[in-house]
Amino acid sequence: MRDSPDFVVESLSCPIQVIYSDEHLVAVFKPAGLVVHRGPKTLESEPILLQTLRDQLQQFLYPVHRLDRPTAGLILLAKTPEVASQLGEMFMAQQIQKHYQALVRGSMPLECRVDRPLLHPKHFDERFKCAHPEQPATTHFRCLKRFEVPWPASGFPTARFSLLEIRPETGRWHQIRRHLNHLGHPILGDHRHGDHRWNQMFYQRTGIYRMLLSAMRLDFRHPKTDEPISLLVRRGEAFDQALECLAQESL
Repeated sequence: MRDSPDFVVESLSCPIQVIYSDEHLVAVFKPAGLVVHRGPKTLESEPILLQTLRDQLQQFLYPVHRLDRPTAGLILLAKTPEVASQLGEMFMAQQIQKHYQALVRGSMPLECRVDRPLLHPKHFDERFKCAHPEQPATTHFRCLKRFEVPWPASGFPTARFSLLEIRPETGRWHQIRRHLNHLGHPILGDHRHGDHRWNQMFYQRTGIYRMLLSAMRLDFRHPKTDEPISLLVRRGEAFDQALECLAQESL
């Protein structure tokens, strides 16, 4: 399920927030529900982060990585093809550290590492032919806080949630979302890899629709100056509202 049109329009009611900018690159906060660049399944009328930002900054930009449509948070774009190539190589070499936060179903352990290879969706129809092996994928999880609230769910009188800090070593398709679903702790609001019943219950209790996964921090060395850079953004208003609601209801 895609985010509703009203949700995307609301995301673009204000200019895209620029977190960092110099002559070589720019970092911005991508609102949830907004696709980074046009793809084969993108509607012609659908707003695109890349084009929106080009219009806003009056400058041609080059994408170097992506965030899923429903994921909010920090994203880098280059101002020249050369820097785009350099940043792309840095991502491939895991020289850019990515940190996320997510709100998930259930009580997670304090520390958890998942090593689970993943297949790209373009090869799903061929997975039984072994023509395309699964790619290695590793994600680190750390539980920041647990919540238990008096909301009946899955036959139990209460519902439990965990706030996680997440660091993916690799960047496979929907890696964080698929690894958490594999653990049995899907992200709230994930309509593709999550739990529909819990998503509906959470929406009815809080009024929050968006997937509660945010890319919050990037650490890297500048591709031109070698200066260490650490960029940090907020979780997003809806995410903060969800945590506040859980804190108020917690047993």
